[in-house]
Amino acid sequence: MADRTAPGAEAAQAALDAVQRYPHEAIAIAHRVLAAGADDDERSTAERATGLALRELNDLPGALHHLRRAVRVAGTPRVRALARMSLGYVLANAGRTAAALRAVSAALPQLTGADAGRARMQRGVVLHYRGRYDEAVRDYGLAIDIAHREGDLLLEARARNNRGLLNAHRGAAGGTDDDLARAAAAFDQLGLDLAAADARWNGGIAAGRRGDIAEALRRFAAVDEEYRRLAVPRPALLLDRFELLLSVPLVGEAVEVAAAAVRELRRRGMASDLAEALLAQARAALLADDLDTAAGAAAAARVRFRRQGRRTWAAFARHVELRAEYRRGTRSGALLTAMTRTANQLDATGWPGPALTTRIEAGLLAAALGRPDRARNLLAVAARARRRGTADRRAQGWYALALSHRLSGDDSGAARALSRGLAVLDRHRTSLGATELRANSGAYGQELAAEGLDIAVRAGAPAQVLAWAERWRANALRTRPALPPDDPELVAALAELRLVSGLLEDEVLAGRPAHALRGRQARLEQRIRDLARRAPGGGAVLIPPGVAALAARLGERALVELVAHGDRLRAVLVRDGRASLHDLGALADVVDLTRRHRFALRRLVTTGDTTAARMGAAHAAAALDRQLFDPLRRRLADRDLVIVPVGALHAVPWSALPTCAGRALTVAPSATVWLAADRREPPAGPPVLAAGPRLPAAHAEVRRLAQVLPEARLFTGAEATADALTAALDGAGLVHIAAHGTFRADNPQFSTLELADGPLFAYEWERVARPPGRVVLSACDSGLTGVRPGDEIMGFTAVLLALGTRCLIATVLPVPAEPTTALVLDLHRRMRAGARPARALADAQQAFGATGDGPARATAAAFVCFGAG
Repeated sequence: MADRTAPGAEAAQAALDAVQRYPHEAIAIAHRVLAAGADDDERSTAERATGLALRELNDLPGALHHLRRAVRVAGTPRVRALARMSLGYVLANAGRTAAALRAVSAALPQLTGADAGRARMQRGVVLHYRGRYDEAVRDYGLAIDIAHREGDLLLEARARNNRGLLNAHRGAAGGTDDDLARAAAAFDQLGLDLAAADARWNGGIAAGRRGDIAEALRRFAAVDEEYRRLAVPRPALLLDRFELLLSVPLVGEAVEVAAAAVRELRRRGMASDLAEALLAQARAALLADDLDTAAGAAAAARVRFRRQGRRTWAAFARHVELRAEYRRGTRSGALLTAMTRTANQLDATGWPGPALTTRIEAGLLAAALGRPDRARNLLAVAARARRRGTADRRAQGWYALALSHRLSGDDSGAARALSRGLAVLDRHRTSLGATELRANSGAYGQELAAEGLDIAVRAGAPAQVLAWAERWRANALRTRPALPPDDPELVAALAELRLVSGLLEDEVLAGRPAHALRGRQARLEQRIRDLARRAPGGGAVLIPPGVAALAARLGERALVELVAHGDRLRAVLVRDGRASLHDLGALADVVDLTRRHRFALRRLVTTGDTTAARMGAAHAAAALDRQLFDPLRRRLADRDLVIVPVGALHAVPWSALPTCAGRALTVAPSATVWLAADRREPPAGPPVLAAGPRLPAAHAEVRRLAQVLPEARLFTGAEATADALTAALDGAGLVHIAAHGTFRADNPQFSTLELADGPLFAYEWERVARPPGRVVLSACDSGLTGVRPGDEIMGFTAVLLALGTRCLIATVLPVPAEPTTALVLDLHRRMRAGARPARALADAQQAFGATGDGPARATAAAFVCFGAG
């Protein structure tokens, strides 16, 4: 580092040189220069260093104050021009791009050599902000040429970093990674750690833009560590994380990150980035169906963009406003004109993704307005996207082609196009290693599968309805990871989270404040999500079976696949080698009855055997049973059942419904997953029995089960740790865990079973190389799942079935510990005697319910057999 006490010009230059490496030190040196009675140019350079250092620390008002002073006090044209150049850069950051362009353009004629190169680069930055991308790339290129000629490695690194970032945002692959890698290497060579970290972060942006989510997450996680080490805030980088979350899409998390970015950037006065954060908030709200927030935030962003002279960004914001209006149900010629105009503007200014989405919806609007020719023209342009770009864009292109075919009456051509689009998404999904990413990626296939399903329903073709439902349903479980994740960092982070969660629970139970521990827990959970998401992709994709393949495996059983078609619930029934299609009524009515039924059973368990509770549960069960099974009853007869639910129906306690009582019933996330599980031979390892702490009945339950299964390995007391149990699961034929359970609706992968050393997370079971054959969990809510678009499920059920466990028996309601023991003992005795799990559970539930009161029957009904029983 330069001598802190060097006088005059040397000290001012030292302050400038320290800006990116040590911004706080740069300010201190500059203050000493100003206090020492420097000349005008030295004062200008010191003020400039202070302003640029404050920019690095995200204090834009302070930065502008010092840079304006640097322009005023400069003694020579060159130094004044350099100050104007820096002022223009920070004005652009503050969203005042017109003033920024004037300042930098005024500086250019006064500068030569490397100074001119720096001014060219700064002009490129301003043009970049204003959306004049081709001009910006040209100025960056000129800056690189000048840097080569002058031997200025720092200038070259900065220009390459900016050009690489711009090309990444534009989707221009050529040279992007090379620019960013060379920039990072040059910054490292110069000892500029912060600039090198920024360049590597930009490499993560580039990876995300080309669809390599795991690589982007890996880079972001690594650079996050660098930023923490350097202790320099980078609030605008929340927007890059937002883009990555939205690309999956992880909608809930994206909503939170966008809101955090708006708060932080508004607090810091970063107007340019704040406008982008408001747009991000609008985009996330649109995906979350919060149309009021979407429209309001998009309008606020558009006003700011126009004020800043950023017309291309204003067009992007307008696109979100128009989409919100369309989603609200507006159908007018004025909206069609506005959408078409905005799509053209977006295309012309380098926003192909938003342009594509707007044009497709404009095509649908034109069709709804009775303008088929206009609709076909719009969709034909949109269909060109199927040939290139990211997976979601290509899939949208195939969707547009399918819509065009349907307008022309060519449903078979539409079905072929939709299949091609879903195949693109299947290939993309295999690149995502993490269960969470695969589950959430189902959102992209929703429109395509719904369109194919509509074609099949309107044709009255039950086999095709089943095929289309399976093409989209539970795809994360159809795409098995090539190998279980083995990441030491993830293992260590989960162990630390287990410790922190235990400490937090102790503090809460003791009634002490635990704000610090809650913050630490939240940070650890975010780190675990990031580490888990960067798992490598791969693995084979299970092909959805046809009716014949299902029928051959079903035998005398029947399969009922529930399907949401618009606002109706339909069922495909497969039995005796044939499929039939049935309308079960309004989907909203079934969802409402499901919620009432669950509430009634929960009330029966918690309030006791009152007449009102018993009658309420019976009434809710009968109403839901009629809705779901009256249209199927004659065909079902007394057959054993495989049920594939939809949405909220994944949480139904099925055996409480009259039609299902006493019937061997298995619940599967899809027919494809059920068939694969039913064909799977379970491992032959010894049984594993485990009991968690703070649950005396669990220890008694396990001891009694050990008499039924004398060859079992027991884990009780201090031996029942997460590591020990996870290791024991490997290759076990049967696993039974009695422990407190917690279902996390916000992220089901953080659902837990409480063990001796703290919670065992659903994430951790993904480490098991040879999954157990059968698993019984007698913990509360252990069978609940988080349901994402595409009926993708998350939680213990999803993890086990994805790994290859044949079946899981678990609860979808809270259950009292003592009555549960009698039920599971009977269940295990029956399985030990050779009964299949679904039959053993049904008979145990019947026997238990016949001798018990209302709460006992509700407890029995809480257990469901998932997978292939």
